[in-house]
Amino acid sequence: MDASPLPPWTTINGVEFNSTPGQRPLRVDGCITICQLFQKRCAELGARTAHREKDLGIWKSYSWADYWQHAKRIGLALRKLGLRRGEVVSILSEDRKEWAWFDMGIQCVGGIASGVYTTDSASQLKYLINDSDSRFLIVEDEEQLDKFLEVETDLPALVKVIILENEGLHDLDHPRCMMIEDLYRLGAQAEADEPGAFEAEIALCTPQDTALLVYTSGTTGNPKGAMLSNENILAAIEAGAHSLPALSSDEQLCFLPLCHILERDVSIYYPLAAKCTVNFAESLETVFANLQEVSPATFTAVPRVWEKIYSQVLFMAKEATPIGRFAFARALKAGMARAECILADKPVPALIALRFMLWDRLVFRNLRRMLGMDRLRRGGSGAAPISPDLLKWFWAIGVPVVEGFGMTETSGIATLNTLEANKVGTIGRPVAGNDLRISDDGEIQVKGLNVFQGYWRNNAKTAETFTADGWLRTGDMGHIDSDGFVTITGRTKDIIITAGGKNISPAEIESALKFSQYISDAVIIGDRRRYLTALIMIDQENVEKFAQDRKIPFSDFASLCTAPDITGLIEREIATVNKEFARVEQIRDFRLIDVILTAEDDELTATMKLKRGLVEKKHAHLIEDMYN
Repeated sequence: MDASPLPPWTTINGVEFNSTPGQRPLRVDGCITICQLFQKRCAELGARTAHREKDLGIWKSYSWADYWQHAKRIGLALRKLGLRRGEVVSILSEDRKEWAWFDMGIQCVGGIASGVYTTDSASQLKYLINDSDSRFLIVEDEEQLDKFLEVETDLPALVKVIILENEGLHDLDHPRCMMIEDLYRLGAQAEADEPGAFEAEIALCTPQDTALLVYTSGTTGNPKGAMLSNENILAAIEAGAHSLPALSSDEQLCFLPLCHILERDVSIYYPLAAKCTVNFAESLETVFANLQEVSPATFTAVPRVWEKIYSQVLFMAKEATPIGRFAFARALKAGMARAECILADKPVPALIALRFMLWDRLVFRNLRRMLGMDRLRRGGSGAAPISPDLLKWFWAIGVPVVEGFGMTETSGIATLNTLEANKVGTIGRPVAGNDLRISDDGEIQVKGLNVFQGYWRNNAKTAETFTADGWLRTGDMGHIDSDGFVTITGRTKDIIITAGGKNISPAEIESALKFSQYISDAVIIGDRRRYLTALIMIDQENVEKFAQDRKIPFSDFASLCTAPDITGLIEREIATVNKEFARVEQIRDFRLIDVILTAEDDELTATMKLKRGLVEKKHAHLIEDMYN
């Protein structure tokens, strides 16, 4: 299906877009590259706050002028050290203001910015640096520097490593390493020696220049570097502005890894257009506390985060007084009645609306304040499927969350639900400037200026990813309904074909399981098997609370997973989910994974998606046990 036609020029919240799909060059406020837009915003906004970050427990503000000055010095210093246009610089750091400063500084002098997950091992770092031919590496601290030092002899092309934090490194004397302060000084000297050089480099940038190298999560084989151009990113900005409008007064919270294109979009590139303020979370461990402190206007997260918030609320409800539990149950009932009307696009009857207003005043307003969502205008979920029941629950408590779909290869955005056009259980409609079709074999395929240039130095994989007539193969199966909403039914490579010949997509079953407050994740097994089984990851906090309340003995997580009462609990949860599916799609047996998986584990990507193949391989003994 084709994207809806738009007028030649569209102004959204004061930002002008050249928004005729397919028209080149794309322009955002008259700018045809990210670097031009960055220069324009910094000159225009100057002393206004661009970023906030905590220092010794206190939020500190950094202006657009700070943004410009630091990016300029970074870019000129790297140029002085030998960076040439089209060469790659890798960034190995948690989210922080310097991530954005380096991202823009690198791009403005014609370099290509590439993120490395802090959870990657030294061997993974070696692969990424060598595959990308990175000339420079930015590391956050001593821990990340150690990874470089472990493999430095295998990185012959790397010129310099720049270190952001010097704690524990005051005595470091290494010919290939330098501290960030020294880089700033070098940049300041380069600026004095060549006034206007930075601006001249920006003027050389073109829409077709590769701006980013974003490595896929590598769920199968080695990661591939997706090349995203200036035009790709501007197309994503344009699409986001139409479907995910932001205001210049908005506060945002950055917490997902900036290596991931979704967070890069919402915390670096969209704010360049919208002029809003980005707050950097201290860490993933503090994100919920930081969410309370910032109380953002918009908040985009992966399903695992929304599931965790849901679990926390249920945990608090169970800990409440009898009156509190009663009030929450009544409030939720009222909220669900209202949510069902809204999500069905029907008017909310006056009695239901009044009942919700009462319970919203008594319960939900305080709940949203506790969650840091009292000012939330819109929540977003992406990067993996989310349970429709979970979305409905959030709407019930007054937190509107919409689901979208995008890939690294589509610059992070392809389809979206909006607050005005939302159909729960779907990934929405194609965004502005993006076309979508379903192939004869059921694969979702897309085309648009947001679609990537190809894989870095891998023409064979690039060719495999596109059809003969130029459409991107997403690898997702799906269908489009009569209203234009797209539903994903599963990954082409994940489709289970049972021994009886039945084709089953595991995604919907897994999503239903994860709505349980006691189940964190699930992998459905059954390809070429007689029936379906499941590997289950339990929710540690909620299951431990369940065990403590019932005095079920356990000494650690592994013993918790083997307790008969806990396996009985999960068996009951699975039985409830089975009722929603046809007999052939029901789970006949299960096993609990008795280790807590984190992003440092091979089985999870940095955005907390299970790598199905690795999980099945590592826990093959559990799978065989279920079929023997």
